[in-house]
Amino acid sequence: MPTRNRVKVYIPNTYYHLYNRGWNRTEIFKEHDDYEYFEWLLSRHCSPEPVKDRKGREYAYYSNDVRILAYCLMPNHFHLLVYQFDEPNMIAKLMASILTAYTMYFNKKYHRRGSLFESTYKAVPVVKDEQLLHITRYIHLNHKDFRAWPYSSYLDYIYTSDKDWLETQPILDLFTSIERYVEFVDDYEQLQRERDSIKAELANG
Repeated sequence: MPTRNRVKVYIPNTYYHLYNRGWNRTEIFKEHDDYEYFEWLLSRHCSPEPVKDRKGREYAYYSNDVRILAYCLMPNHFHLLVYQFDEPNMIAKLMASILTAYTMYFNKKYHRRGSLFESTYKAVPVVKDEQLLHITRYIHLNHKDFRAWPYSSYLDYIYTSDKDWLETQPILDLFTSIERYVEFVDDYEQLQRERDSIKAELANG
């Protein structure tokens, strides 16, 4: 049976929620440098201008075809929200470049071999504005201390970002102000806390 959300052909001019986790749910980020390296890979392939290696050779460049709008890196998984333009299947090429490079980095650093990720990353098309808003909020709320978590785009949404490979404006344009986006995220966090509290009361009742 085909794995759910394992897309083989991508639709042009469409948003996608991409995610994956470590093999057997093990950590894929162990320390600060690991998170930074993954973010650098995002920058390497999605900055407005091509990035070159030490010998002057350009890395694979996808900024004209795929844009990153939101992300969150967690110890054993990650989430990305991306937009693909006209050229089909560029998401697959981008993810192959990033995940292959990161696996090589991680395996070398931690003296391991084999697959790092559980399976092929998953991809879910996002076709409505309501879904788009929900996905960004879901991504940003992944960490319980999301307001201070440095390996997420949430802080880039509420403060001036220096990440030229990250595009926050398409989402923020759906709100009248940044403050309204903050309220939007906070409202859901409060709702989740209330639900968790009720579940706990029922379990203990």
